[in-house]
Amino acid sequence: MQRDWQPTAPINNLAKRADILSKIRSFFSERGVLEVDTPVLSRAATTDPFLHSIEARTHAVDGAKEETLYLQTSPEFAMKRLLAAGSGSIYQICKSFRDGELGRHHHPEFTMLEWYRLGFDHHALMDEMDDLLQFVLPFKRARRFSYQAVFQKILGIDPHTVSLEALQQAVEAQQISVSDAVDRTDQDVYLQLLMSEVIEPQLTGVVFIYDYPVSQAALSQIREGAPSVAERFEVYIDGVELANGFHELADANEQRKRFESDLEKRKQCGYPIVPMDELFLASLAHGFPECAGVALGIDRLVMIALSEKHIEKVISFWDRV
Repeated sequence: MQRDWQPTAPINNLAKRADILSKIRSFFSERGVLEVDTPVLSRAATTDPFLHSIEARTHAVDGAKEETLYLQTSPEFAMKRLLAAGSGSIYQICKSFRDGELGRHHHPEFTMLEWYRLGFDHHALMDEMDDLLQFVLPFKRARRFSYQAVFQKILGIDPHTVSLEALQQAVEAQQISVSDAVDRTDQDVYLQLLMSEVIEPQLTGVVFIYDYPVSQAALSQIREGAPSVAERFEVYIDGVELANGFHELADANEQRKRFESDLEKRKQCGYPIVPMDELFLASLAHGFPECAGVALGIDRLVMIALSEKHIEKVISFWDRV
């Protein structure tokens, strides 16, 4: 008899997962953060050249022309529209979707925790992230390094001033292969390869990396200085990336420029050109509150909590889509 209908995760693991979700909700309830629920489908998609949306085709009941919608890669844009409308601090636990991601730590459909705190910068949000991890599981307090400091410590490179040629040499010295599909004139390609292949495997315990190069600002504010940096952070546990946070950009014009730059990069890489989220941009133009936000992968958190090596052991069904 076929048994592939059965869950891939042990029922006991699913019970522990439910307990972790309950603790997360309790954490935010105690802090007065509102739980929200936003749509999974949108007429817009992420412009990020490193993320790919999954399309969904729909037909109106009156037989109108087929419409292309996109499954969210995160609930960020919809949640920010709520923030602009005066929601106050909010959080959400929801399904998100990313095409082309399948492996030990990835699945095209995954569960995300995302939250936004009014009046916070990325340092204050790192404090709260540390508190959340302490509340959910007996982790030790996180260590924190700037992006610059961790590159200098492990590779002897200043990522803010290093030349393209020096980065190429560093990647070659580490015997890291570079895909023909990437832009070999883009320094961020080499920085991200060095981060994922060399630095991340050496991060033990809970580690926050913060203040990224301006070229990796995404949706974060930029702090001018020598060097200027993007006010964002990432969270790692034993080298596994768990969360990505930002001191959120509130300037609609600057955000539009970044979306347009993303679309140009997608064009150069041969990726589909997707519609940018005009409703999100309109919410920024209306007036967006000072805040910081972060997205955390629930499945990875549960994996780490249960000492599992594969994501299939913490989600109900591992369907190889």
